[in-house]
Amino acid sequence: AQPSATRPEQGAGRPASGRPGTAAGAGSAGAGEAGGRSGTVTDAGSPGPATPAGAAAGTLPRSVQIAAIVQAVEAVGVLAAALMAGVDAITGKSYHRASGIAITLIGIATAAALAYVAHGLRSGRRWSRTPAMLTQLFAGIVAIYLIQAPRLDWGIPAIVLAVAGFGALLAPSSIELLTPGRIGKS
Repeated sequence: AQPSATRPEQGAGRPASGRPGTAAGAGSAGAGEAGGRSGTVTDAGSPGPATPAGAAAGTLPRSVQIAAIVQAVEAVGVLAAALMAGVDAITGKSYHRASGIAITLIGIATAAALAYVAHGLRSGRRWSRTPAMLTQLFAGIVAIYLIQAPRLDWGIPAIVLAVAGFGALLAPSSIELLTPGRIGKS
């Protein structure tokens, strides 16, 4: 018999078992979403999908997959820029060594955060849409500055990625999957 209602997991993403991603007594792999992650628990206690049926079955819309790829490429780009700043700081090409090291550490942390958002998109997590949209906004702004610099070698790829990321995130299938509480048209 199918339960009719679902309820959120207990306490900030942790089910009664205390292990993230599993319901009490549920196995870790294959329960709910791909990888054993489950965002809801049905009234009967069995895991249910945290995202719409398409993502729960392991098939994300192509637009969400593209958004995740764009986000990951941007993370790699930020990491590359941070590492170049670190090399400049170490070799003495930076204005101040301390500021070069700080920029490098901030860049590495930013790249890690962008990679985490890319992972959230790839997993179909609804929380990932807002940080991904903000990433595209900031990437577009930085791209405009780079193009005006003129640093076309960095600016053109950055603007292409920002536009592609916005397009992928604003596609109807992405909005349907990644927008929490969206009420369908009647």
